Amino acid sequence: MNQSIYDFKVKTIDGKEVTLNQYRDKVLLIVNVASYCGFTKQYKGLQELYTKYHEKGFEILGFPCNQFGAQEPGTNEEIKQFCSANYSVTFPLFDKIEVNGDNAHPLYKYLKTAKQGFLNSNIKWNFTKFLIDRNGTVVDRYWTKTTPDSLTTDIEKLLNE
Repeated sequence: MNQSIYDFKVKTIDGKEVTLNQYRDKVLLIVNVASYCGFTKQYKGLQELYTKYHEKGFEILGFPCNQFGAQEPGTNEEIKQFCSANYSVTFPLFDKIEVNGDNAHPLYKYLKTAKQGFLNSNIKWNFTKFLIDRNGTVVDRYWTKTTPDSLTTDIEKLLNE
């Protein structure tokens, strides 16, 4: 069976199970996030993208992950508070997950198969980004150091398709 991004169920940061089908016909940026990482300041740029493009059909889905340097040790409530207080994050955040290994969330297994990274499919660090078009196709994968503002051209292209 061919899987689609819309087939996956995830839990919101508040523990509610939802299906990604609710994001059908949207351009998505899926990011594994962390509160205590050298790249945490990317939350600011992500929020700016969300504010700029949300009304045009753009969503950012943030998935906290503690697999890289134990840089996301908090509870879901602590993560939510941190993002709100420090970066005024309004884009959807989800339950803390694993992105690599045997316990990797099925969504991330799918994303890594759809767009492999350098050398292999494993996520290398926090703030790896996957861009998905309105049809649910994984269009691109961006390394941690790719800043959110550098994605504007790619996002605008997909929003205008």
